[in-house]
Amino acid sequence: MVKLDDVDMSILQLLQDNGKRSYTDIAKRINVSEGTVRTRINRMLKERVFEFIIHMDPNKIGLNVQAIIGIKTQLGKQETIATKLNEYPEVRFVGAFSGRHDLILQAYFKNNEDLVNFVNKELSKIDGILAADVSIELKQYKDSFSYINNQE
Repeated sequence: MVKLDDVDMSILQLLQDNGKRSYTDIAKRINVSEGTVRTRINRMLKERVFEFIIHMDPNKIGLNVQAIIGIKTQLGKQETIATKLNEYPEVRFVGAFSGRHDLILQAYFKNNEDLVNFVNKELSKIDGILAADVSIELKQYKDSFSYINNQE
């Protein structure tokens, strides 16, 4: 398990607020050297504490339908099905959950027709899927990858 101290958490918070922030700016804000910031960031990247990504607005790139799909799987096939679902570019997230659905996935589509095709043609090809419960996002209230409270 990675041990993060207050300096690491401060760096993460500043990067979360603005991922383009320079090492020099971060160093000044938390009163450490630029070398310390560079070393800490490189260590956290290597240990996969975080990654730099571009977070796009799906609607602005033509993905107008977001679906959350709950999947009921045949016993013993959950892992194989999850691995197969990872191969689809439409699928952004796959996770195993307790409760009514064995797997829950989040996927984005250009339109409802593409979603229907995915469910009826692609999911139906995967051996071991017993049922799929599709929910379409009607309105979004929050979409965030922030995990650290902003204390600035």
